Amino acid sequence: MINILNLILLYSNIILLIFIIIRIFIKYKDIKSYILWYLILYVFPKIGIIFYFIFGEIYSKTQYKSKQAKKIWFRYSELLKKLQIYYKLYIKNIYVNKKIETLFQLCENKQNLLSMTNNSIKLFNSSFKLFTSLINDIQSAKYSIHIVFYIWIPGGLVNKFSESIIIAAKRGVKCYIMLDFIGSKNFFYSSWYHLMLRVGVFIIKSLNITIFNFFYSRIDLRQHKKIILIDNRIVYVGSMNMVDSTNFKKNTKIGKWIDLMIRITGPIVNTISIIYSYDWEIETGQNILSINQLKNNLVKYQNKNNINRIQVIFSGLKLSKKIIHNSLITAIFLAKKSLIITTPYLIPSKNLLSAICIASERGVDVKIIIPKYNDSIFIYWASKFFFYKLLKSGVNIYQLKTGFLHTKSIIIDKKISFIGTVNLDIRSIYLNFEINLIIDDIIFNKSLLYIQNKYILKSQKLEYNLWIKRPYWQKIIEKLFFLFKFIL
Repeated sequence: MINILNLILLYSNIILLIFIIIRIFIKYKDIKSYILWYLILYVFPKIGIIFYFIFGEIYSKTQYKSKQAKKIWFRYSELLKKLQIYYKLYIKNIYVNKKIETLFQLCENKQNLLSMTNNSIKLFNSSFKLFTSLINDIQSAKYSIHIVFYIWIPGGLVNKFSESIIIAAKRGVKCYIMLDFIGSKNFFYSSWYHLMLRVGVFIIKSLNITIFNFFYSRIDLRQHKKIILIDNRIVYVGSMNMVDSTNFKKNTKIGKWIDLMIRITGPIVNTISIIYSYDWEIETGQNILSINQLKNNLVKYQNKNNINRIQVIFSGLKLSKKIIHNSLITAIFLAKKSLIITTPYLIPSKNLLSAICIASERGVDVKIIIPKYNDSIFIYWASKFFFYKLLKSGVNIYQLKTGFLHTKSIIIDKKISFIGTVNLDIRSIYLNFEINLIIDDIIFNKSLLYIQNKYILKSQKLEYNLWIKRPYWQKIIEKLFFLFKFIL
């Protein structure tokens, strides 16, 4: 009887293994990804099957909502577009340089979102100044506060920020907070979570993991956006999580986290407002978009003449699939003179890697700034696998020695900037829910370039001749961790 049961179990595992391999082959066109999953399933047949369904499957919990999600987004984006055109805040084809226009046109066409002029932007690279500005704006809030973060950890300046939210809620401001379930677990276990609920703050656990969806959802997808909206007239966006950088992971050797956030007022705030409302409605089924606030913001800037341009790109639920990846590649191919990239995680796709290398080979001065030490040992080693090809192509790689560089930014020819939550890795490009801003603003670009150059001054430059002489055992480790780039 035992032999029969073992035989049945063996054949069941073989059949299930074949079924998964077929699904992998159909789903993953990239042969390297197919080989990786095949190896995992071959070496660890039982654990590998569980691992595949957790990390290899799409976020199936929302698959049945996909058509509904597209309808919701179409409703939001069409409403915003009509308002922008009505108030004459969108000027088409304002660029003499048609090549730059193509980048904005790509994003507009793929997401049904217009880029906007007449915005004011302020850059923050000091957490103290940022929190001071945030708290002042929240104290002035009259109608609503919308917040989304990947990580929220109480302590230090974050507690003062939390107090300002509670006070605002008590005076009647509607406060909505959307936090990633995994990234913000410290907040959900803290007293601040219950204090906010008591005063009427609406809080949801984004991409929540429960026993009911554990086996039919991809649980490693994360809500990675960082947004604070105040009265739908002021928005803060950038790379910083809701943490006090002086306290966050201060006992680790990587040091203080280094981030950038921007504060924006102007018509583009409405675009980010509808993205937030869309995410909220997908999670809860509730429509919290205030059309009156959108109109008021547009009327305020109708007669302004602040010449700049901002385009928002975002990801989630397969809406605008690959738009982040395609916009990055398009921008890199537009570079003629210089390209500066800052990212904490460097695991580019094959096409993105090729675009960067080709840019360097055709004479563009390409600089990539990354942290010397990383908070992920997998990414620390896997990213080194790409150094050889980048250095050989003439790319300058700088490793920041002081602190953990968490800033995600790109400047092309000192004219166009990318800033937001998107890392230069597979996870940000294809999996997580992200937001990026493409900014054409002379003053802002100068400020961002100044900060990037300060990073370079505090960095160690990698030399190709020295890099190829590194120990062989390091090369082996790099190749081993590189195999897992599709799930890092």
